[in-house]
Amino acid sequence: MGKIICLMGKSSSGKDTIYKNLMEDKSLGLRKLIPYTTRPMREGEQEGVEYHFTDEAGLARLQEEDRVIEIRAYDTVYGVWKYFTVWEEQMNLERESYCLIGTLEAWNAMCQYFGREKMIPVYIEVEDGTRLIRAVERERTQEHPGYEELCRRFLADAKDFSEENLKNAGITRRFENKDMNACLEEIKLFIQKAILI
Repeated sequence: MGKIICLMGKSSSGKDTIYKNLMEDKSLGLRKLIPYTTRPMREGEQEGVEYHFTDEAGLARLQEEDRVIEIRAYDTVYGVWKYFTVWEEQMNLERESYCLIGTLEAWNAMCQYFGREKMIPVYIEVEDGTRLIRAVERERTQEHPGYEELCRRFLADAKDFSEENLKNAGITRRFENKDMNACLEEIKLFIQKAILI
């Protein structure tokens, strides 16, 4: 029986790097479950790698096909951006396990859709000051840095990933990302054991 590993954490906690490493580790045998978004592609991103990029019309088509598992809308400084998970026809939870990057909101919706027993939460933590420095350094590499949106996301994370919300979502296990290699090894061992259960 396959499982869905949901990587979660505040912005700039290392989720993308951890996700990439997990997907490259063939011993885990994880398949990608790539989320969709209506936001514009950032510099360095590729279609079908970080996200599937679409527009409101594309989202409407997927909703008409009844394939949208969960959807979130964020009122950003650039307008409303939507992020959502889509049921892909090639998914086979009977035989394969999948991995995606999500939010607590996505986690809760997917637990309802697939059943809590098929979901594995991986919550990554990084000290707030370190995260803010990482976020600013990443934003500086963009052609048009969006510091205002960075600040909005940073503040929203404190609310979205509050201790109360984590408790309500049943997230008890945390992985502290002080050292990327050590954190990765800890997560890999956790996933290997969780998939066998």
